[in-house]
Amino acid sequence: MPSLVFDGVRKTRDLSGVAQERRACVIVEALKVCSVEAIDQLNALTVQRFNVISTSDLPALNASFNLVSTIFISMGWYFIRHGAWRRHMACMITAVISSTCFLVGYIIYHARVGEKSSGYTGWIAAVYFPILASHVLLAFVTLPLVVLTLVQVFRRRWDRHKRIARWTIPIWLYVSVTGVFVYLLLYKWFPPAAH
Repeated sequence: MPSLVFDGVRKTRDLSGVAQERRACVIVEALKVCSVEAIDQLNALTVQRFNVISTSDLPALNASFNLVSTIFISMGWYFIRHGAWRRHMACMITAVISSTCFLVGYIIYHARVGEKSSGYTGWIAAVYFPILASHVLLAFVTLPLVVLTLVQVFRRRWDRHKRIARWTIPIWLYVSVTGVFVYLLLYKWFPPAAH
């Protein structure tokens, strides 16, 4: 008799587990929708009501995040080459956070404004477009490389981390440096004529 009671409890748990799983899926989907809406609302509140930052401020802010990333990637590279792994770790965490902030700002800016045409010709175009093209192509490679490098850290696979980081750091550094350079060309040194 006691086994029948436990069997009934197991069946109830199995059925309630399926119901809980379904509820969890519904909750996750609702949270996805709500989070997208919340981000839009937060952006609207921050930009419009509090006048903390406007969309036109984002390129300068994004370039600043790129500059911070450049500094901390360089420092992290220096520290690991000199055996200071704790300092390396602090620098790389800062670089990842700064790059993440850049990526969020970049997506928000381009979702609201779209692409900015330079209209460059002549020698400026000859300098700007190859740098922009290499920057954009390598930026697509950088995100998966950084994630792959971090996964090896969390798995404590230092040999793999080191092997992947040999590619990640120089590419990430190039993308950060050229990001600042593209900003300076497009917004400060040679801004396109207003139409």
